[in-house]
Amino acid sequence: MPLRSTDSRYGVVAIALHWASALLILALVVTGLRADGMSDVEAKAAVLSLHLPLGVAIFLLTLGRLIWWAKADRKPKSIAMPRWQDRASRLVHLLFYIIILGMVASGIAIVALSGAAPIIFGDSSVSLPDFHEFGPRAPHGFGARILIALFVLHAGAALHHHFVKRDRLLARMWFSKT
Repeated sequence: MPLRSTDSRYGVVAIALHWASALLILALVVTGLRADGMSDVEAKAAVLSLHLPLGVAIFLLTLGRLIWWAKADRKPKSIAMPRWQDRASRLVHLLFYIIILGMVASGIAIVALSGAAPIIFGDSSVSLPDFHEFGPRAPHGFGARILIALFVLHAGAALHHHFVKRDRLLARMWFSKT
């Protein structure tokens, strides 16, 4: 399997970046929602001590993807589909990048404004702040819900193409030879 994409399928680098990003986004959503619903400060700090490095990782992966597409690779040709579906697909992918970068920015702002980093990473001499008191928390939560909706739309469309249309769209983004 080639590193770069061909006219008909994605290359191994694009595929690895895609699936690593998908797994990290799922982990971020789970840990973020879990932390938001917790009242036990120590448990919440423990969950956030996973959430923050995962956020940094998805930021780096997203930058890597943007650089990869801009400098090293090109996407395969679109498969035959109605124009509105092609446009919707492009819009969802663009929104993924925008929301991810917005989530990173709001996450950094929350940690910076709250001064929570030392607490999250083990300093128990001070208590964890109420993140809802900080302005970037609202857009961070809203962005998470948009990210979930985009994820469902994206996965739903991929599964529709795979199981209903049977057009091999999903196979183009998997580690197989066909």
